[in-house]
Amino acid sequence: MPDPQPINAPNSKNPEPTETKAVKKENTFLNLGFNLILPILLLNKGKQWFGGYLEPYFENVAVGILLIAIAFPVIYFVYDYFKRSKYNVFSILGLISVLLTGGIGILEIPTEWFAVKEAGIPLMLGLAVLISLKTPYPLIHTLLYNPEIIDVDKVHNALVAHQSESAFERLLTRCTWLLAGSFLISGVLNFLLARWIVVSPSGTDAFNSEVSKMMAWSWPIIAIPSMAIMMYALMQLLGGIKKMTGLELEEVLHGAKTEKE
Repeated sequence: MPDPQPINAPNSKNPEPTETKAVKKENTFLNLGFNLILPILLLNKGKQWFGGYLEPYFENVAVGILLIAIAFPVIYFVYDYFKRSKYNVFSILGLISVLLTGGIGILEIPTEWFAVKEAGIPLMLGLAVLISLKTPYPLIHTLLYNPEIIDVDKVHNALVAHQSESAFERLLTRCTWLLAGSFLISGVLNFLLARWIVVSPSGTDAFNSEVSKMMAWSWPIIAIPSMAIMMYALMQLLGGIKKMTGLELEEVLHGAKTEKE
């Protein structure tokens, strides 16, 4: 996910055209493998696969398995940063979430705190999105109004020509609130799902298994509703751009015209 783009005018959420540097795209398969698939497999089958090797080094093998499982997202974060030289508040909070999960299991912190952590991360993201409205780096430019997806220079020039900059700033603010709402829903669902699934004492095989189950279920139960709201916000944004500038979708989205042709 690209970094927020700086805004030249201090109080404007619609930046002047800027030259954007092309960045390497994230490898989706590596992302899913290291952040989801491998941790789930290890938390479920790790003791069966590696228990005998870990017993001489860990009094509690479940802790060793948890350490190995959380190592994969950490390794991917470091690899991706050095590969693409990109990081943002979302990837950092994701890493913090992984480390907190490990800390809860390793230090055998009461399981109830796992649900608090699961709810806290998306709520922090939603709060960061709202707070960023008051900064030169609104996160709406990372999530939706993104120069890698939308031709922001063309949109900006058309907005100036149609004297619609103020109306567009209000549209960006509405879309920002929609995104914050999606994170709020995610936080509530995370908490309820965690309280339902993760009930065993931390630092046990059962805890590891339940964490892996939580990770698997979070995609259909949490990610899909959140993505639906984000898609609705994107449709609102694109519809507003067309109304305010007269630009068609294929003129706004990078690569859309090529695909249509």
